[in-house]
Amino acid sequence: QVQVEESGGGLVQPGGSLRLSCTASRPLDSYSMSWGRQAPGKGPGLEWIAGTNNAGVIAEYADSVRSRFTISRDNDKNMVYLQLNNLPFDDTGMYYCAADPFFAHYTGLYDPTYRGHGTQVTVSS
Repeated sequence: QVQVEESGGGLVQPGGSLRLSCTASRPLDSYSMSWGRQAPGKGPGLEWIAGTNNAGVIAEYADSVRSRFTISRDNDKNMVYLQLNNLPFDDTGMYYCAADPFFAHYTGLYDPTYRGHGTQVTVSS
């Protein structure tokens, strides 16, 4: 079992930025990491938005966030990050950090092996 914990969410104005952080109860360097999102009113499924492999060499994004979000990891610190820039209202949602034994690029919803309880991002003026 891997317990994942996110932090860094909050209230931000449109066009603003946030950095989300993620750590876990076990070393993360054996896992591919990703961030998913649940938007309000769009059902319980988790939308895949970004992922990176265990070494951090691969970083891929959903079309909706590419060029605005950056996923990174620091295995020495056992941390994974998601930098969110130029946020529109539509990026409001609960953001989840997730761990999987293998890397995959998903289109749409996914069901990761381990995920945290989420951190809320609210984009509002």
